[in-house]
Amino acid sequence: MKNTVPNILIVDDEPDIIELLELTLARMGMDVSSAKCVNDAKRLLQQGRYQLCLTDMRLPDGEGLDLVRYIAQQHADLPVAVITAHGTAENAVAALKAGAFDYLPKPVSLKQLRELVKSALSLPPMQTEVAVQMQSQSSQRMLLGESAPMRQLRATIEKLSRSQASVYIGGESGSGKELAARMIHERSARHAQPFVAVNCGAIPENLMESEFFGYKKGAFTGADKEYDGFCLAANGGTLFLDEVADLPLTMQVKLLRVIQEKKVRRIGETQESNIDVRIISATHKNLAQCVENNQFRQDLYYRLNVIELNMPALREMREDIPLIAEAVMIKLCREAARPVCRFKKDALEVLMNYDFPGNVRELENILERTLALCPDIEIGREELQLLAKVKEMAQPMPTGKTAQPTQQFAPALPIVDGQNMPLQDFLDKLERDSIVKALMENKYNRTRAAKMLGITVRSLRYRMERLGLSG
Repeated sequence: MKNTVPNILIVDDEPDIIELLELTLARMGMDVSSAKCVNDAKRLLQQGRYQLCLTDMRLPDGEGLDLVRYIAQQHADLPVAVITAHGTAENAVAALKAGAFDYLPKPVSLKQLRELVKSALSLPPMQTEVAVQMQSQSSQRMLLGESAPMRQLRATIEKLSRSQASVYIGGESGSGKELAARMIHERSARHAQPFVAVNCGAIPENLMESEFFGYKKGAFTGADKEYDGFCLAANGGTLFLDEVADLPLTMQVKLLRVIQEKKVRRIGETQESNIDVRIISATHKNLAQCVENNQFRQDLYYRLNVIELNMPALREMREDIPLIAEAVMIKLCREAARPVCRFKKDALEVLMNYDFPGNVRELENILERTLALCPDIEIGREELQLLAKVKEMAQPMPTGKTAQPTQQFAPALPIVDGQNMPLQDFLDKLERDSIVKALMENKYNRTRAAKMLGITVRSLRYRMERLGLSG
C-alpha cells in the first residue's frame, strides 16, 4: 500500500527549533527531515519529495530567501513557509513576494504552526497552463485566450493561489478583476472556505461598519437579529474588496486594525472574535496616486499591496477577442434559451478593431444588446452597431484645433414593451437600459455616466450591483 504520510522538510541551524518542530509535526502524523543550511536543503530536495518546507530566514551559508527562490524555480509545486524573527515584517513581505506560501513569526506559536501545516497540505495540485485553460472553458470563466498577456496572467494567478499573501489587483473597469480574485481563491488552500465579494463603493458610509463587522441583536434600532458582517462571513476564506479606493478614511483605519490584529468586534459586543481571512483588493483607480493625494492611508496600502496583479485591457490582446466574444455569445444564447448565434467574418473584424474602453464587461453588454435587437442566427457588422465608434477611434485629431467633445454614436435603446411583464421587471428593464446607454455614451466612465443620469456615483454603483451590471 502506498505511503500517504506527508513528508515535511525543516531548514534551521538552531537545534532547539528543529526539536520543537519535529516533535510537533510528528504528533500530527508527519514524517520529518531536517537540514541545517541551504546546500543541505537543496541536496535533500533533489533526493526526495516533500509536501511542505519550513525554513529559517538566516542560515549559515545564505538566506532563507535564497531557498525560497530556488524552490519557486525548481520545485514550484512545493509550498514553503519562512520563520521570521520578531519585528522583521519586511522580511516576511519579501518572502511572500519571492513565492513563499506563508510565514511564522518567532517565537513560534504551535497553534499557528498546526494551522499553517494544515493549510499548506490542503493546497490543490499545481496545474499546467493547458489544464488551467480547460478549467476556465468548462466553468465559463472568461480568462480565455492565447495572447502573451493572457498566458502571463493565468500563470501569475496560479502562482498567487499558492500563497497566503494579500493581493492587490489593478486594471481598468470591466477587465475581470473579480474573476481573477475568484480564480486565486478557487486554486488556493482556502478553496473549500467562503469567498465574500464586497463592492466598497456601493455601501452607504453610515452602514459600512455594521456591514463589515456585523452587530449583535438589539445593538441599535433595527438590529432585530444577529449579523456577522463580511469579515466574519469570510472567516477561513477570502475577502475580496472591490473598488477599495472608495473606502472612507475612517473606515480605512478600522479595517487596518482588523488586518493587523486579526480580530473583529461586532457592534454591541464587548468581546473580539479571532478571524483568519485572506484579503484580495481591487480598484480601477491608481491606488498609489490616491495615497499621494491623501485619499488613501499609506499603511493600509502597504498591507493590501503585498503582491500586485495587473489585469490587461482587452485592446492589449486583440487576437483573443474572437475567442472571448464567441464564449460570451454561447453563454448569452444559452441563458436566453435560443439557438447559439454565429459571427460573420466582418463582425469579428469590427470587434477586433474596436478599443473597448469598458473591456470585457462592455463586450458582454454590446453582445447582449445585439441579441436583444437581432432575431437572426448570424451576427454581422451592421447588427453590432459599432462601425461609427470604430471610425471615431480611428479618426486622427485635427492639428492646430482644440479638441471637441466626443460625438456620441451609441444608438438609442428602444423602450421595451411592458405588455405581459410584471411592473417591477418592466421598471428594472428601463433602468438597466438607461444605465447601459449612459455608460456606453461615456465610454464606461462611471462619474460622467452618473452625472448624465442625474445621480451620484455611489447611487449608480448601488443600482448596477442590484441590476447585475457590476463585475
